[in-house]
Amino acid sequence: MNKILNTINSPKALRLLNQNDLLKLAEELRYFIINVVATKEGHLGASLGVIELTIAIHYVFNTPKDLLVWDVGHQAYGHKILTGRRQNFETNRQFGGLSGFPNRKESLFDAFGVGHSSTSISAALGMAMASKLKGDHKTQHVAVIGDASIASGMAFEGLNHAGVTNCNILVILNDNAIGIDPSVGALKQYLTSVKKGTQKQDNIFEALNFNYFGPIDGHDLPLLIKELKRLKQIKGPKFLHVMTTKGKGLRQAEENQVTYHAPGKFNKDTGELITKAYTHQPVKYQDVFGYTIVELAKQNDKIIGITPAMPTGSSLKYMMEEIPERAFDVGIAEQHAVTFAAGLATQGMIPFCNIYSTFLQRAYDQVIHDVALQNLPVIFCLDRAGLVGEDGATHHGVFDLAFLRSIPNLIIFAPSNEIDLRNIMYTAQLGLEHPIAIRYPRGRGVIIDWKQPFSKIEIGKSLCLIKGSKTAILSIGSIVKNITEALDLMEDITSYSLYDMRFVKPLDERMLHNIFKTHQTIITIEDASIIGGFGSAIAEFSAKHNYKNNLILKGIPDQFIEHGSVLELQKSVKLDPKSLSLFLKKMTDY
Repeated sequence: MNKILNTINSPKALRLLNQNDLLKLAEELRYFIINVVATKEGHLGASLGVIELTIAIHYVFNTPKDLLVWDVGHQAYGHKILTGRRQNFETNRQFGGLSGFPNRKESLFDAFGVGHSSTSISAALGMAMASKLKGDHKTQHVAVIGDASIASGMAFEGLNHAGVTNCNILVILNDNAIGIDPSVGALKQYLTSVKKGTQKQDNIFEALNFNYFGPIDGHDLPLLIKELKRLKQIKGPKFLHVMTTKGKGLRQAEENQVTYHAPGKFNKDTGELITKAYTHQPVKYQDVFGYTIVELAKQNDKIIGITPAMPTGSSLKYMMEEIPERAFDVGIAEQHAVTFAAGLATQGMIPFCNIYSTFLQRAYDQVIHDVALQNLPVIFCLDRAGLVGEDGATHHGVFDLAFLRSIPNLIIFAPSNEIDLRNIMYTAQLGLEHPIAIRYPRGRGVIIDWKQPFSKIEIGKSLCLIKGSKTAILSIGSIVKNITEALDLMEDITSYSLYDMRFVKPLDERMLHNIFKTHQTIITIEDASIIGGFGSAIAEFSAKHNYKNNLILKGIPDQFIEHGSVLELQKSVKLDPKSLSLFLKKMTDY
């Protein structure tokens, strides 16, 4: 089947093909991606939509000498396969294998690492400016921006700057009208009218001093090649508007673009999803949020739901379906989401701002300046906290405790189970004097019967789960599950106490004084950065009160953690149940 593809180990070989062979190559490349993702899982629709564009770019431009930046990176599977990684592609997103995103450490063809959106124009402009300053007027710089990334503020910051330079940069808009969920906002409406030829305003990209071309069919390979060859001869900032269909070539992926963004396992021949055998198991944390906010919002008309482009992933979609007038997908715009929530809070509304932990990094100033400084009671729900698995270093939510803990006025809570998440949401909407960040992991919880009557949580109050005599284990959030499983693997745990501290800020100081006075050794365990996180808070408490106990901090070490299953990654940093049990046993023997 892959007669031509099997001969392509670099774009240099690709450029030797005639254009008829390129059409056949596109068919083979599309089939190859479907074949691998069907069994190995990963992102699907985005890469299927840019097969022809990927081939055309590598055919026309002299990569890696010419610099190519993808935005967002899950469009780049075809790029990886054509640039020498075909034989290893089955390891994509697997532990020790290829990254699911472009990665500078992995290949010279990956000019810039991309996992978060809307970075390509700024990065490519930086490269183009460097070439100009070096006197290099031949190198081409190409930014492919798609999957709704153009709507983010950072993309427009890059366009705004590029438009007043004469740098040699080509921005290609992969316009497929969808990110992970359908695109939203006035820009999407504008691009739709451009495609239909009904726009009444001046062209927004020409107004930013770009030479604008298009829109053209992104699946017409000969046309793409012809247009790219022409644009290659034009100097200065250029903008090519390309229309594509996400999921192109697989009927189900075209018809159900949200599900087939990352569909899990499916039948490569029929395209049908492979359903897992039904087992009664705990609900996902995201669905606890989604169902609970709907339940609360029906009782409290001041509750507002906000997500930056993740209604499905956050499960805010349930509120968007049932109470659409009070649930907002603001697009890939984390900074706007936070300040929008702050504005709502000034008027007595109760905003639940749901942002993946890793994406809140992009709105740090807004959390400090617009929310905490004004002490506005915004409720941040930070999904995907801790190690998230196969998406890897760009998506792990391991820095949140460290970067939030230093902010005055901010309450930080980490539920250890679904009931705690439900109850802290209930507590927060009753009215708090401060903003609160609630962090919880990707995946399923631990309790089947989680939908219990609401109960108010006392702010700053911890729980003693196991009372022992010698060593106190202080835990925060869902990692307590691993600790209890670790203790279950041990024969004698009488010397161990286990505390679910729940709040990183404010700490339960009354409980901590008692713990330090009644235990010789204190061990903190968290699924977050060991530098500046929960353990650091306990160390600061110990130093402040001049305690001399043995204090051991365990968490994510001072390094970026790559991709793999959550369990594989936990094993790699010794936070899985077995590793924790061996560590605790060693402590007992000591």
